Amino acid sequence: MTDFTTFLFAQPSFFEGFARIADIGGTLNEYNSSLDRAQADRLAFKADILAVRRDIQEARKKLRAELMNVGAE
Repeated sequence: MTDFTTFLFAQPSFFEGFARIADIGGTLNEYNSSLDRAQADRLAFKADILAVRRDIQEARKKLRAELMNVGAE
């Protein structure tokens, strides 16, 4: 997962992750909170837009590299 997909979840430490193995009832689950649903929606929408932007940038880089390789042949 990336930083865009995990902003709603608190990131556990190694020891907290290890303790979750024995946490049958799910009592150790933690979530980051928002002031209200509208703020949570805005944050999620912003994360989606940033993720799509990054994907497009990566696709452009790959395409540019491929076109440069084709032109060199």
